[in-house]
Amino acid sequence: MSDGPDFSMLDLYQQEVETHGAALNNGLLTLENAPDDKTLINDLMRAAHSLKGAARILGLDVVSTVAHALEDVFVKVGEGKLDFPEGFFDLLLQTVDFLVDSGGSDAAAMPAWLEENQARSESLTAALRAVHAGGPVPEEFREGEIPAEADVADPTEAPDEAAQTSPSVAADDEAPADERPKAAPSGLPAEAGPPPEPTKASAAKPAAPATKAAPAPAAAGDQVVRVSADNLNRLMGLAAETLVETRQLEHFRDSLLRLKETQSELNARVEQGRKQMEDSSNISGLGRQLEQIRLAANESLRAIRHQIEVFDNFSRRNTLLSDRLYREVLESRMRPFGDGVQGFPRLIRDLAKTTGKKINFKIEGQDTPVDRDILDRLEAPLNHLLRNACDHGMELPADREAADKPATGTLRLIARHSAGMLIVEVRDDGRGIDIARLREKIVEKQLATGEMAENLNDDEVLEFLFLPGFSTASQVTEISGRGVGLDVVMTLMQQVGGQVRISTELGKGTTFHLQLPITRSVIRALLVEIDGEPYAFPLSRINRTLLLDLGDLKMLENRQYFELEGQNIGLVSSRSALGLAGAVSMIARHINVVVVNDRNNLYGVEVDKLTGETDLVVRPLDRRLGKVPGVSAAALSEDGEPILILDVEDLVHSVDKLLAGGENIQARYTQESEKEAPAKRVLVVDDSITVRETERQLLENAGYAVEVAVDGADGWNAVRLGDYDLVVSDVDMPRVNGYELVSRIRQDARLQRLPVIIVSYKDREEDRLKGLEAGADYYLTKSSFQDETFIGAVNDLIGEARE
Repeated sequence: MSDGPDFSMLDLYQQEVETHGAALNNGLLTLENAPDDKTLINDLMRAAHSLKGAARILGLDVVSTVAHALEDVFVKVGEGKLDFPEGFFDLLLQTVDFLVDSGGSDAAAMPAWLEENQARSESLTAALRAVHAGGPVPEEFREGEIPAEADVADPTEAPDEAAQTSPSVAADDEAPADERPKAAPSGLPAEAGPPPEPTKASAAKPAAPATKAAPAPAAAGDQVVRVSADNLNRLMGLAAETLVETRQLEHFRDSLLRLKETQSELNARVEQGRKQMEDSSNISGLGRQLEQIRLAANESLRAIRHQIEVFDNFSRRNTLLSDRLYREVLESRMRPFGDGVQGFPRLIRDLAKTTGKKINFKIEGQDTPVDRDILDRLEAPLNHLLRNACDHGMELPADREAADKPATGTLRLIARHSAGMLIVEVRDDGRGIDIARLREKIVEKQLATGEMAENLNDDEVLEFLFLPGFSTASQVTEISGRGVGLDVVMTLMQQVGGQVRISTELGKGTTFHLQLPITRSVIRALLVEIDGEPYAFPLSRINRTLLLDLGDLKMLENRQYFELEGQNIGLVSSRSALGLAGAVSMIARHINVVVVNDRNNLYGVEVDKLTGETDLVVRPLDRRLGKVPGVSAAALSEDGEPILILDVEDLVHSVDKLLAGGENIQARYTQESEKEAPAKRVLVVDDSITVRETERQLLENAGYAVEVAVDGADGWNAVRLGDYDLVVSDVDMPRVNGYELVSRIRQDARLQRLPVIIVSYKDREEDRLKGLEAGADYYLTKSSFQDETFIGAVNDLIGEARE
């Protein structure tokens, strides 16, 4: 016996409990169906031995005594000296529950737990030693408790809070006290609330653990994430590579400084050459100076080309390195799907035994990576779906045989990735859902009239199963019947932006299809522009995008809609759905429409512009903002601009209200088109502020919309990014002169038809010809400002300011 418990290494002990507890649970379930598997028995013995040693190191004698007795039983089974008496696996599984429960308390709560479970430890130890001696399993251990339902996250809670705390559903309080679940198997949370008062019976019979074993948080509000050693090593390696690559920037800085010195020297030589040109007597010196300038310019050009090549390689390496680092960090947030469903085989085993059914439970895709947050949230919904499948879906062996089906039913939990989404299916080969009976239940609960229920298709009828409190069970049991299960599934889907649907065939079985994002940290999104601002639609909620002719819009019963593959799709403006007051920014005969899906329904949302697809790192909104209508989160674009991520679920509710109000997009566009057409846009490019202002005033007085650029380079940037009807340019400008600007415009496929007028003080014929050869439509002198020549040329090229 130790002097007393030592909780300094409790976190390590909790990790061992989590690992070895799962191995014991899964191993016993397998051993129950394969009792001659000697390798499995040895694995179980080693797991019990490891827990015994870990508990002894901490001085947890209450736990180590039980683990030692369990180890002795496995040793005797492995030697072939012990058969499996009735209730053998019930006793061993309850023992594992006790061991797992020992890892669910922090250092502050552990002394109380040890004291409360002293009697439980002695009872289990005595039972294990009795079996080890060849005796029967005590009666109180021969049948396990009915597993309690998992706790349900409150849908009104913030996502990150809901991931940490899971308030219990109050619906179970409707059941009589003696019918409520008292405990849950390992890996499944039990009902919240104070423990029952200990009685004589409960003291003798060990209770199952109340919560899933998990390491206690290191500090209040601090979340602990376990990362594998290999993952951490890769992150360290990538961090080291990033450090090395970052140091390359010092070399770029030094190279640019040298290039600056070379350029300064070149400028000095050019200035000397200019002075020598003024001195016509030193022609020979001027030639030498020009040769030195040429050599210096070539050297500077060579250095620039080299630095561009080096920087290009550096950019490619850093892009690749950043991508690897990002993916590695993202992977550290992922866990195998199997980590979150370890308790389900035990759940199904106990439920099957309780209900008298034979169920072969299979989990497929256990290695499928899933975001930790998504995986934690999946536990409660999957718990409900599996319980419903056992209670409602699977038949008793006699009933299955009477229906020419195997006595043992098959229940599958499947996880896989598809099209960038996580697909989870709960599939059984049971009795299926009776759609006719479900219609009757809908009418009975006054959720629809008889006539309305008959007109609903099968998918619409099945949607009623997701309503809060809806249940088809004829009586409330400890397993199901309170009508809270499928509502929990729908709540999860709404929280994470997923979808759920049901497919069923009477007598053949039922499948629940859950489609969720693989991670909540990064989403694939469609970028759009609404009222001049960027927004993002999660790609998982988009059915398609359309360029729709205004003439295709129709009105029916005061609802705007368009036809898509024989289906009428309601259409509203995204501005109205988001409560924006902005006016239509342009006049067009076509509109951009994003068709979003909401389970079995499609809705059209008109947006100003479709920008493209991208991956966005999701950033939660500040809680002080509260719930922003139509918006779920935010992100940053590649250039650092904020992007709001739309909440499609919330948007659909707004769409429904707007459709009922009879919004008419077609009428709004028609009204806008009747307004006066916007003025034609002219870009004035001149380095003289006086000339710019003169030209601007002349053009604006004639009714044109004018923008200005301060030199040729500024003008070239403006004309590439803007949309102009005409460019008016000077010739002598710094950086890029007028001839070069015109040449660049004519060489650009998009701009080559853009009219250009050159206005210059140079009035020589050779200057005029040079401008026209460069591609200008008119070459005018600045004296044309004094008469109507300038405005006449503008009218000749692009017409009046407004058509």
